[in-house]
Amino acid sequence: MQEIYRPEEIESTVQQYWHKNNTFMVTEDPVKEKYYCLSMLPYPSGCLHMGHVRNYTIGDVIARYQRMLGKNVLHPIGWDAFGLPAEIAAVKNNMAPSRWTYANINNMKKQLKLLGFGYDWSREITTCSPEYYRWEQWFFIYLYKKGLVYKKNAAVNWCPQDKTVLANEQVIEGCCWRCDTQVERKEIPQWFIKITDYADELLQDLDKLDGWFEQVKTMQRNWIGRSEGIEITFQVVDSEDKLTIYTTRKDTFMGVTYIAIAADHHLSLQAATANSALADFIHKCRTTTVLEVDVAKMEKKGMATGLYVMHPFNGEILPVWVANFVLMDYGTSAIMAVPGHDQRDFEFARKYSLPIKPVILNADGSKPDISLKAMTLKGVLFNSGEFDGLDFKSGSRAIADALVARGIGKRKINYRLHDWVVSRQRYWGAPIPMMTLENGTVVPTPEDQLPVILPEYVMIDGISNPLKEDPSWFRTTYHGKPALRETDTFDTFMESSWYYARYTCPSYKSGMLDYTAAKYWLPVDQYIGGIEHAVMHLMYFRFYHKLLRDAGIVISDEPAKRLLCQGMVLADAFYYITANGERIWVSPLEISIERDNKGRIIKATDVSGRDLVYAGMSKMSKSKNNGINPQEIVEKYGADTVRLFMMFASPAEMTLEWHKSGIEGSNRFIKRFWKLAYEHKQRGSSVEDLNIMSLNKDQKALRREVHKTIAKVTDDIGRRQTFNTAIAAIMELINKLIHVDQHTEQDHALMHESLMAVVRMLYPFIPHTCFMIWQSLGGEGDIDNAQWPVADEAAIVEDAKLIVIQVNGKFRGRIILPADADETLVRDRAEYMVAKSIYGKNVHKVIYIPGKLLNLVVG
Repeated sequence: MQEIYRPEEIESTVQQYWHKNNTFMVTEDPVKEKYYCLSMLPYPSGCLHMGHVRNYTIGDVIARYQRMLGKNVLHPIGWDAFGLPAEIAAVKNNMAPSRWTYANINNMKKQLKLLGFGYDWSREITTCSPEYYRWEQWFFIYLYKKGLVYKKNAAVNWCPQDKTVLANEQVIEGCCWRCDTQVERKEIPQWFIKITDYADELLQDLDKLDGWFEQVKTMQRNWIGRSEGIEITFQVVDSEDKLTIYTTRKDTFMGVTYIAIAADHHLSLQAATANSALADFIHKCRTTTVLEVDVAKMEKKGMATGLYVMHPFNGEILPVWVANFVLMDYGTSAIMAVPGHDQRDFEFARKYSLPIKPVILNADGSKPDISLKAMTLKGVLFNSGEFDGLDFKSGSRAIADALVARGIGKRKINYRLHDWVVSRQRYWGAPIPMMTLENGTVVPTPEDQLPVILPEYVMIDGISNPLKEDPSWFRTTYHGKPALRETDTFDTFMESSWYYARYTCPSYKSGMLDYTAAKYWLPVDQYIGGIEHAVMHLMYFRFYHKLLRDAGIVISDEPAKRLLCQGMVLADAFYYITANGERIWVSPLEISIERDNKGRIIKATDVSGRDLVYAGMSKMSKSKNNGINPQEIVEKYGADTVRLFMMFASPAEMTLEWHKSGIEGSNRFIKRFWKLAYEHKQRGSSVEDLNIMSLNKDQKALRREVHKTIAKVTDDIGRRQTFNTAIAAIMELINKLIHVDQHTEQDHALMHESLMAVVRMLYPFIPHTCFMIWQSLGGEGDIDNAQWPVADEAAIVEDAKLIVIQVNGKFRGRIILPADADETLVRDRAEYMVAKSIYGKNVHKVIYIPGKLLNLVVG
């Protein structure tokens, strides 16, 4: 072991060893407990950014920890390689998207290896490979034959900049999620998969996902948007036409003062035939994208159709208006407007001088003041004829019963979720395996013609789809008859919705998945990625798994047991303003900073001496030029320093603020640890056995600290996933070890035991450093196959209580408390430990055996 810590030498040596020995390659082992740890696969954009580094470091720490617990750990990586960014970059760089993609994969692969991530590279997947997407095509045809796929003309979200369709989830405040261009509405033929057939199961099974962030589950519940209501049919005055609305607020039915319909509603189009102004208004509405999430913020606009309907209970004549906030693809594309009790309806009614009628009393029984805004609370009905005096529940039930009895109401469950649009009008994607015959019949591609291969080395202009321009590609035959291939390609979420399953058998050629391998490895035990994927990737991820299950390909209901959503990485952002008022953002690495005595930035200048404006901490991005190149930091400080900083600077689920001082502090800590191990080694290579029974008071106290730390770190990493507190505990222990005097052989033996424990606890975080220290200290084998240290309970409990915690009689863990801890303190600590297990439940009884056991009986 060399005296000076030189990460560039250490890390290169260790990484070569891992590569030569295929250290992290795994196969199925029925006699060994499996653990599948997976981080969301990266898009090969060219270079890793710090967000990647954080995500993959978290995954690597968990995978290495589980491996040390003796589990058979699958930790794979691959590339989400299709998509629009490759087309944009290809046009910009005058090269084929495939060349750009493969070059980026090679570069990013080197960077991942530089960081020492313990992947099984033999399972690497590239989603633009025909060997991968052929099974996606095969499964699409399977779903088509099962009636779960269909094609229809549909009004879609169209990005005029990217020239492609966007799912609702990809439209942010009316703009494209990629390029921020205002999205338009356009009607074109599209392929759909019936995710709505699984809406109830997707909703109900969220309750099974105990290991998922509650925030993600709430976002999915809201996106599925299940509602129980009633469809009500109104008769159009002086016409045989009827108009149907859907509502969940039956209690407000007597407060309806107008009906609002979507621009594409058949009555809107009918009324516009004789009204050019209305036709113009409808055209504007049809070309403007409006999502449900945008309705509250948008300016409400409308126009009267000249049509009226009759209220079925009181006979009032209600005008029918076209309104821009009524969505064609939600509900019945018509609403009953109750401006007295809905703020959106109120704003519209005030703007166009429509009646406002309150029908719900305030909580104190007084009539609501609706002069300035709607009263949106539920309460007792008034101004509602025969339903006056009924509360919300009884009033809703009575009105619904009356509507059903008259044959004009029908109870119904609706969903906000729509079927998944999986076709994109772009080149760089997996071809959709469908054909159109000369007579217009659409048929699936015969299985012996799969995969339908995308021609790769094609130059593109960013405007036209080269598949449409290449007759040699789209003209084909179907059982000897002329046919045309589908020139749309799959939404890239198709590839990223099942890759996790293909990792279990990436080279399998006889089917989509090897059933035995998939059964062994799935579901994923730990999934890691950003919360921004909650209602796109994670919804499709779950849906696709259920499709695979129903096809008999996998056996579990959900794809992943536990989900960790890491926070963003932030960095300081600085800019100066040019003479013409343009902001020029300057990299933090090219800036001189002055701080006050509290560490706050008071002055910043660039290399030219210009004074800069400090814009605060913001997400690392190209637009603000505040990204930090991971490779440069690794080359300067070493991969272990970067990894340690990423895990220590913030809780994994919180934002992480990038500070140079934090990186330097992590580097200093590793050097201290290295020095401590080196000096211990210099005291002699032979270490006598530690005689636990003969330890003096100080030695027992030190050993107690070591084993308390083992217990805490084990709990922090394994159960709580509070990696920063685990590292803090190890740092605190090392600081104590540095100051321990070693006068006797038993002091030396105790230090050796302590260091052998510390090196294993730090291994998941700084594996290169620990690999070398373990080897130097005489650890058995290499540390990659070492066992995680186990806390000696006898060492811990000498001056403390080790209390077993149960919930409904089931073991949930142990806590260590001072010997004089009372029941109140024990219960407080216990409830904190099992917070997830008892969330939303009541503690009915507490069974406490002093100093031994506490059992929470919940329900």
